[in-house]
Amino acid sequence: MGRGGLTDAQWAVLEPLLPVAETGRPAGCRRRLIDGIRWRVRTGAPWRDMPVTYGAWQTVYGCSTAGNAQVSGPACCHGCRRDLMRPD
Repeated sequence: MGRGGLTDAQWAVLEPLLPVAETGRPAGCRRRLIDGIRWRVRTGAPWRDMPVTYGAWQTVYGCSTAGNAQVSGPACCHGCRRDLMRPD
């Protein structure tokens, strides 16, 4: 895990909340994709400048936009944000 990556405890809280794809190819390492989305939000850098350690920028971008349609609004994330951002 790099700087700003999810800790194991944070991932344990977040993973069960993620939607499960019923069709299509598997997303691969979902934790790495989530870390990539978080990196993009934290830095504000263009998607194409994303480090390859998070996977192809197109894949991470696709997951971030697909999640916007599947998750029922930002309120879904606010409930777990307190737990995820709490210092250990």
